[in-house]
Amino acid sequence: MDELSVVVPAALDGVRIDRAVALVCDLPRSVVGALVAGGYVRIGGEVVVERSRTVRTGERLGVDRSGVVERPELVADPDVAFTVVAADGSVIVVDKPAGLVVHPGAGRPGGTLVNGLVARFPDIAVGAAAGTLGDPHRPGIVHRLDRGTSGLLVVARTPEAYQSLVAQLVSRTVARVYQTLVVGIVGPDEGLVDAPVGRSRSSPTRMAVVQRGKEARTRYRVVQRFSAPLPASLLEATLETGRTHQIRVHLAAIGHPVVGDPVYGRSSPGDAPAPDRPFLHAGSLSFDHPASGVRRSYRSELPIDLRAVLDGYRT
Repeated sequence: MDELSVVVPAALDGVRIDRAVALVCDLPRSVVGALVAGGYVRIGGEVVVERSRTVRTGERLGVDRSGVVERPELVADPDVAFTVVAADGSVIVVDKPAGLVVHPGAGRPGGTLVNGLVARFPDIAVGAAAGTLGDPHRPGIVHRLDRGTSGLLVVARTPEAYQSLVAQLVSRTVARVYQTLVVGIVGPDEGLVDAPVGRSRSSPTRMAVVQRGKEARTRYRVVQRFSAPLPASLLEATLETGRTHQIRVHLAAIGHPVVGDPVYGRSSPGDAPAPDRPFLHAGSLSFDHPASGVRRSYRSELPIDLRAVLDGYRT
């Protein structure tokens, strides 16, 4: 462990921890964000889970610099497989297969959706180099899907489109509806989980419902209930906010973890059908087109692997 330990000086009193670490370690804020997310930053020996946490004079700030990862050059990869649902001069709507990581990061320098996008749409690489499409290592990406989640996401091709889509996400006018199969019989036909989500203090690589987390709201509607081989419910889950692992965390918190979820769920008996990934599919996406203002809506059918699992359940 390459540990840096300093006492916070008066000059940094009240400063956000990501800025404080950036100044103390002479690192870019984007790198510091990854350090915080990975559990490499501590105050008084306790892992910090929010970048916005402020530091106070006299606190001991610890930074494990072994978590600093050099960000690789963004390389076009034409072999990355994904489906383009729609594309024009402003946006690209992608149907991402399960197993594909959205953008490069620690431990995943290439072979991601972004690497495939810059191969098919070279203008994104130009925007990445110019820094006009957000983070240069995830150009045009305004929202993400977990590696194990399949379905729709929209990518910006121009600075104007990027700014418009980010604003729409902030104002919650982008509609994202997921199909998910969960363990157990969900009682009410409709519901809302309104619980803050943040990094788990016991396991920083996991998310959890925590009092000091970020606002998170997930609406759900029961589509179908199953009694065999185990009680289960097929839901439509709508994101009102977009926190990391939000749907998986929220549904597990109300006692109905996503079927096949190895992190927030539980093992199923051998006779219960389950996919090799969380049963979670981004099946519907709507937004106002950044150039025309016209509302655009897209749908993606449930993938074959999830349909096969669903066929194994009976009402």
